[in-house]
Amino acid sequence: MTQPISVINVTDSVDGDIRGPRRRFSLRSRVALLAAACVAFSVALASLGAYLIVNQNLYSQIDVNLTARAEAAVGTPLVQTQFQLVPLAFLVSADLQIGQLAADGQLLVPNGGTRPPAGPTELAVADGSSPSSLRTDPKTDTRVIALPVSHGEAIVIAQSLAPTKRTLSQLAVVLFLIGGAGILVAAAAGTAVARAGLAPVERLTSATERVARTGDLRPIPVSGDDELARLTHSFNTMLGTVAESQERQRQLVADAGHELRTPLTSLRTNLELMLSASRPGSRDLSERDRTDIEADIRGQLDELTQLIGDLVELARQDEPRGELERVEMIDIVEHALDRARRRAGDIEFDVNLQPWALTGDSSSLERAVLNLLDNAVKFSPEGTAVQVRLYPLGDGTAVLEVADAGPGIADEDLPKVFDRFYRSTEARTLPGSGLGLAIVKHAAERHGGAVYAARAPEGGALLTLRLPGSPG
Repeated sequence: MTQPISVINVTDSVDGDIRGPRRRFSLRSRVALLAAACVAFSVALASLGAYLIVNQNLYSQIDVNLTARAEAAVGTPLVQTQFQLVPLAFLVSADLQIGQLAADGQLLVPNGGTRPPAGPTELAVADGSSPSSLRTDPKTDTRVIALPVSHGEAIVIAQSLAPTKRTLSQLAVVLFLIGGAGILVAAAAGTAVARAGLAPVERLTSATERVARTGDLRPIPVSGDDELARLTHSFNTMLGTVAESQERQRQLVADAGHELRTPLTSLRTNLELMLSASRPGSRDLSERDRTDIEADIRGQLDELTQLIGDLVELARQDEPRGELERVEMIDIVEHALDRARRRAGDIEFDVNLQPWALTGDSSSLERAVLNLLDNAVKFSPEGTAVQVRLYPLGDGTAVLEVADAGPGIADEDLPKVFDRFYRSTEARTLPGSGLGLAIVKHAAERHGGAVYAARAPEGGALLTLRLPGSPG
């Protein structure tokens, strides 16, 4: 039998076990590293340039000095007549090697002198084939020059390059040490600058971590007026917006819980009454009582349904805006009127609409207009008419006015009618959740508009929705 072969994913094993997670440099380390790299590049470039210039100047100076000494030696009569008898101190210094080369290859040097290198190049000068020569002899590490003295003879002078190379080596060491010290100083300065410059970023990071860990939305202290200070201001603005949103949500939940408590308590009481009446031995409810209880239950269920729908609508309006479109307000009002007429009974609508268009959310605007119409229908007596007017004001905005012939709004209630869950004393006996006009206000503010409440000339309520836009 063949044994099954198990396949090991080598790549995964290497990635997961050997290499491990890749670590990234912090921003402070990257700033310090960048400063050190820039200084290192600058120092290296400057040091290389200085070294090359000094190198070229030193070797050029050697050639100039060597040529001048060779020409001086050639012009000395003693060299031409009695070369070997001339004292060494007159012709050669400690760093020079001098000799007189004949065309047959014989090389004469002063008494006590060192024999200079002499090869084919120098022989060519001695026999007249070449006017002069200047070269570096690799074997002796010297610079050698040859000039003709007379026919068939040439003066050969050599100078050691060891002192020059020693000087260049010392220069390289000095440049390296100075450059290294400069790089270390630059790294330290970069670290200090990064630490001071990134301190606001670290405070911002700590605040972000604090918000994520504790939910504490307190603003961050701001110092200075640079870009980092502006960033901190922007972050504080965001924290304020989040705190405001949380407070609105907290208030909405608290108000919703308060509003839900009453219908739920009433619904529970009615249900317990019906259940107790259905138990064996209990007194039966009369047909009228049962009918009243069922009507109460249906009314309470309708109230709960409307309240939940309004809460869902408010939550949806708190979401970020989606894609907006061009909206014709006449179409919005007409659609809302079609829906309002189906539940208005004997109440009529007196409508006068002028074209107006804006960019916005059609469903949100239609819900706001429908809430205004439903509110007017709820407070209008039977057989009356609701006035609906849409017209521009001439300042880039238009108003939609909805006026009813009801009892109107008390002066103390006018500033509060658009608050969430607010219901006046007269409205508490009527169906509703207290969120309809709050939805209208929210929709108006999302579209850059506003809402107003006042008394109509006929004595009822006059609710106005003002929106920016342009004539259609």
